Amino acid sequence: MSVELLEGAPVALGGPRGMSVVRTLPSRHRRMVGAWCFLDAYGPHDLAGSPGMRVGPHPHIGLQTVTWLLSGEVLHRDSLGNRQEIRPGQLNIMTAGSGISHSEETPAEHGPVLQGVQLWVALPDPDRHMPPAFAHHADLPVIREGGLTATVLMGTLAGATSPARCHTPLMAAEITLTAGTTTSIPVNPTFEYAILTLDGETTTAGTALKPGPLLYVGAGHSTLDLSAGPPTRVLLLGGEPFEEKLVMWWNFVARTSEEVVAAREAWNAAEHNAGAGPFGEVLGYDGPRIPAPPMPITTLVARGRVR
Repeated sequence: MSVELLEGAPVALGGPRGMSVVRTLPSRHRRMVGAWCFLDAYGPHDLAGSPGMRVGPHPHIGLQTVTWLLSGEVLHRDSLGNRQEIRPGQLNIMTAGSGISHSEETPAEHGPVLQGVQLWVALPDPDRHMPPAFAHHADLPVIREGGLTATVLMGTLAGATSPARCHTPLMAAEITLTAGTTTSIPVNPTFEYAILTLDGETTTAGTALKPGPLLYVGAGHSTLDLSAGPPTRVLLLGGEPFEEKLVMWWNFVARTSEEVVAAREAWNAAEHNAGAGPFGEVLGYDGPRIPAPPMPITTLVARGRVR
């Protein structure tokens, strides 16, 4: 079994003073798992005396954002006019396509703790210029068997299929295991997989996995075995290997450096002409938009899923 432990890197969300997250995708050597190209995990954060999440309006192209919470609340606003609060057990999925902007924040009325994950899915070339869209799924399929409970966020697991729209063959599920549970999960042998422990500790593929790193498991397997010590919650991601080469920079997923340059210039130019350009305007967020940083000195190069 091809197994690789991807250590996470701490990142300040929304700027140097932003909320701390742990980023495991893209990693130094492995950029993707299926079409999953970005994974931030955050919390649990005690929100006493803290503003919580404050991520001002910022743009995206060529991807889907996927938001999943374990505890707390996040308020999403976007340039399509959507205003949606998300809570644990619900899924927010935003398809950037040709261009969208959005903000995320802890609402004024909120619980004491915030914990969750933010993911990106790279859109394949035929769909990456599609019109932007947003969907909120409050009712997702749940599998219960013995000490296992699995909520299917995207794709299909054990015959249960999420209503969320996928543009490439992929899946995601939150799996909870009661203390001492050992189970075997049926998986698609054409998919590669990754497992992130959110709470507790699990063992899979001979590796003990605590919160922090992401465990990559290559394709070619029909089952994944999971064993829990204490009560445990994990995120399981999978998908067919994504063969297109990508340019990933800041909030953009593109194919060439020129596309990224054009998107950056359009976003920064719109600062002085609200609502102009491909990204529109986010209304209602009480704070500044996030400007795009300077471009690197060297030309960005499209790369595959492994560096």
